[in-house]
Amino acid sequence: MAEGDMKGSDGREIVQAAADSGLPVLIAGPTASGKSALALQIAQATGGVVINADALQVFSGWRLLTARPDDADLAAAPHALYGHVPYSESYSVGHWLRDLAPLLGGARPIIVGGTGLNFTALTRGLADIPATPPALRVQADALDLPELIRDLDPASASGIDLNNRARVQRAWEVLHATGEGISVWQARTPAPLLPLQNTFPIVMMPDVDWLNARITRRFDQMLAQGALDEARAMLPDWDPARLSSKAIGAPELIGHLQGMTTLADAREGTITASRQYAKRQRTWFRARMRDWVTVALP
Repeated sequence: MAEGDMKGSDGREIVQAAADSGLPVLIAGPTASGKSALALQIAQATGGVVINADALQVFSGWRLLTARPDDADLAAAPHALYGHVPYSESYSVGHWLRDLAPLLGGARPIIVGGTGLNFTALTRGLADIPATPPALRVQADALDLPELIRDLDPASASGIDLNNRARVQRAWEVLHATGEGISVWQARTPAPLLPLQNTFPIVMMPDVDWLNARITRRFDQMLAQGALDEARAMLPDWDPARLSSKAIGAPELIGHLQGMTTLADAREGTITASRQYAKRQRTWFRARMRDWVTVALP
């Protein structure tokens, strides 16, 4: 699929272009940009199954905070890989690719999410890196970000976002578990599961002010729909070290329920964290998705 720009196009034009391509559809975009709604439009218009590519929507629990599809969306079109992993378990990009692979041979896949690493692994391949031993993971969890960075090999450190603790810790774990930097493993990457040229890839790049306003409205809607009750249900088994606990808003609402902050402060902290996350997503997409069809919003 050639690079393109659909600035100013409406949803109907995008849906029609995806339909005319006859290819699997990829839809990436920052949080709250409307990518799930677009995926549902395409599924309803052209058939196919909406497949999750978001790292946190795979988990049970936190359905509201991770903006998983609601019952009406699930009834409107087939969906896959949403909420299928117990929230207490770990889950990696490799797990996601293995779960995704059988779905690529069925109904037309419409793969949607905000996790850029998943799309990169899907379209460019993923290095087969051994799992991190649990004891080493515990050791890494106890280190602060500057300590992790100091221990990285230069080649790996130059290739990752050093402000992203998850990425830095992963590189640290690979180096200490295998004796080789993550950049070395990535150089051995096998062929991709779904090459980009065999897809219709869409990346949504919204105006910052427009998106920030949507982020605020969406979290207020989550609160109105019962996000605090969702947090209250998760509180007895809360473990901040779990990957599922990284859902934006989860630490803030749990902190409120634990008496550590007011609900107003938890709300403000969640909105700020969401906007910061969206900024990191946009940076990733601009750097790594230049060959995708860019949809400028609004």
